[in-house]
Amino acid sequence: MTKRKIIQLNRKWHRYLGVVLGIQFLLWTLGGLYFSWTNINKIRGDHLKKQTPLLTKSDVLVSPSLLMTNLNHQDSIVSLETISVLQRPTYRMVVKKGEQKSVFLYDAKTGVLQEPLNQEECITMAREKLAVTASIQAVEYLVEAGKHHEYRGRPLPAYAVTFGEPANTTIYVSTEYGEVQTFRSNQWRIFDFFWMLHTMDYQERDNFNNLLIRAFAFFGLFTILSGFSLYIFTSRIFKKRTSK
Repeated sequence: MTKRKIIQLNRKWHRYLGVVLGIQFLLWTLGGLYFSWTNINKIRGDHLKKQTPLLTKSDVLVSPSLLMTNLNHQDSIVSLETISVLQRPTYRMVVKKGEQKSVFLYDAKTGVLQEPLNQEECITMAREKLAVTASIQAVEYLVEAGKHHEYRGRPLPAYAVTFGEPANTTIYVSTEYGEVQTFRSNQWRIFDFFWMLHTMDYQERDNFNNLLIRAFAFFGLFTILSGFSLYIFTSRIFKKRTSK
């Protein structure tokens, strides 16, 4: 292949790949600007979260060993922790049987098994966790959340309690885990959208090893190298050397 054909082929690939890759580079740049100019704590809603009251030493709690009577020999305890549920000391036990997990809430003072939180309890918990006063705009009960849902990957069922001004935030409360799982605002939704474009994972958003981003990295490297080769082949120094 002659030098002229090599240069023409390089220019063709460099031009077409430059357009395609340029669009993605623009999206990466816009996302990077948003990430660098926003406060991640505000995106997570940390400024709206009230600290959960700590348990006091004056609380007399039953021994966790009393909770084991409800288990059978096939159950394995994944975790056992003491939490505060609506200002009540509570034992939360996560049990695994085979591949299935179950969550149990026990009154830590009596050892009595508690029912999962109902709607009113979840609303109360969301209000208690919110550091500002705001009116409730909507309440939704979730039994499933797809890969693109803002509550994806978290325990279900759950209640989504949406607050208006000045919070403008949806608080998700897990009925079985007895706690607020996460805050979601419009700032977080914009962040999540740009994060999806950044990782190029349009299914679950967090996979940096997907084939699409690998392909763009490869073609990006090829585009850079083709640009260097065009500079070398068309430079005056190279022309002088080949003409001698």
